[in-house]
Order: sequence, then C-alpha cells, then structure tokens
Amino acid sequence: MATPTVRRLQLGNELRHARQKAGFEQHEAAKELDCAHSKISRLELGQGGITKGDLKLLLEFYGVDPADMQWMFELARTRSTRGRWTGYRAVFPEWFRMYVDLETDAESIRQTKTEIVPGLLQTEGYIRALHTASVRADDGGVDALIESRQERQQVLDRAASPTMRFILSESCLHRKVGDDSVMCEQLDHLDKAAQREDVDIQIMPFNAATQTGGISYDFTMLQIPASGISSSLEFVYVECFDDARYLDAKDAVAQYDRLWSRLQAAALGPRESQDLIRSVGQQYS
Repeated sequence: MATPTVRRLQLGNELRHARQKAGFEQHEAAKELDCAHSKISRLELGQGGITKGDLKLLLEFYGVDPADMQWMFELARTRSTRGRWTGYRAVFPEWFRMYVDLETDAESIRQTKTEIVPGLLQTEGYIRALHTASVRADDGGVDALIESRQERQQVLDRAASPTMRFILSESCLHRKVGDDSVMCEQLDHLDKAAQREDVDIQIMPFNAATQTGGISYDFTMLQIPASGISSSLEFVYVECFDDARYLDAKDAVAQYDRLWSRLQAAALGPRESQDLIRSVGQQYS
C-alpha cells in the first residue's frame, strides 16, 4: 500500500480524471456535494480528505463504473500521517517529507546533481562527512541523518525497485567530501551502482562540447504509478536551502523533460561515465 501522501495524491488524480471524463466542471461537482468550490479543488490537489459517503455520491454523479469505485474507496481510507515523522525521521524538514513519500512509491526517478553525489547513492562515510560540520548536526543529530538517509536507500533493494537515471556534473566526482578514503569508497560505490540493471549514471564532463547550461540546475523527476482509471502522477522536485517546489502542471513537467533530454544527449554514455568514475576514483586510492 502506498504512503498516505501518495494515496491522497492518487485519489485526487482519480477524481479529477473521473470528473473531466464525465464532462463536469468543479463548480458542478461542488453543487452536487453541497460544498464550497474550494473543497473540490483541494480534493483534486490531494490536499483534503473525504468521507466514504461523499466519495460514493461524487463517483455516482460522475458515472464511475462500480468496479473502479473500490480502488478509490481504498485510497480514501487511512489518510492520517500522524506519527510517521517521529524519531530519527524527524530530521526531515516538513517541506521534504512529501518528497520522501513520493520517492518511496516511485516507479521512475530521474535526477540531476551539480556538486554532491545523490542521496540515494551516498555511502555512510560520505553522509557523515557531509553533515558533521553542517548547521543541522550541531545537536548531535548526525547519526539520525545517516539512519534516515539509509532508510531512503532501501528503495534500491525492494522487490520492484524503481528505474533510476542520474545525470551528474563531473564536479560531483571531484568535490571532496571527507578525506581520500571517504572519496575512494564513495566513487567505488558509485561504480558498483552504475553496474545495476535498474540504475543508469551519466556524467556531464567539464569539456562537454554541447551547450550544457542546464546542468547548473538540480532537479528530480518522479513518476508514481496509478492503479485506477487515470494516468500516472508526474512531479518535478526542485529544492533550495530552506524550501522546495513540487511541480505537477503538464507544461512545467514537459519543460523539465525537454531539459533532461538535452542534458542526457550532452552527457557521456553510461559506459564512458563508468570509466570516468573509476579514473577519478583511482586518484583517491
């Protein structure tokens, strides 16, 4: 079963799809449910809950096949996230918690990084060195940060792991985090990850001949499968120092998809990238 956040988003996606397929506007759905227009909008954005009775009324109004209703009833059940972010998970800032849920349920993850190895591919030594001197670690929370990140990395080992594609600036290989032994271990781990069938790593070299200004932007594209009647959920995650943006508008996702394609074409191929990772790794041996 998906995380509570993703269930809400999936239900909103299903409701929007069902309403549009039936040819109704949001204000018409609100009139049928005898509620404010804003409630329908929040439902479709995955920002609000709904009772089973109201959901049944709405689905019948949309003319949804009874066979498809059960899935939506299941999505609407157990919506609470209370208690999920306690203990070591509490190190996640609130604006990042939605990302963790999306990452957990994703079937496809595409990520670009300019300076630091992606969190899903970091070794324990690299994580520790990265955060030991950070402002978050001044309360002795480094171990919690390590534990929380290692839990995220379990997505790599699940039965149906997502396909993962990474485009990394060559800076990620040279930016020294910790001492030589930490970097040597990290690049060896990166090399091994690149050998997995479900992981592709491409390096954008310093001397790339193609215009590669887009590599200066860190972003992640996630696709969440839909088991109901609608299409998959697609998000672009863009992070800054103390906040993040979650983009799901079709035109915004399409723009980042085009940017990804340009970067992928300009980067080294997976085999050449692996050779470069090994070459740089030998410098730390």
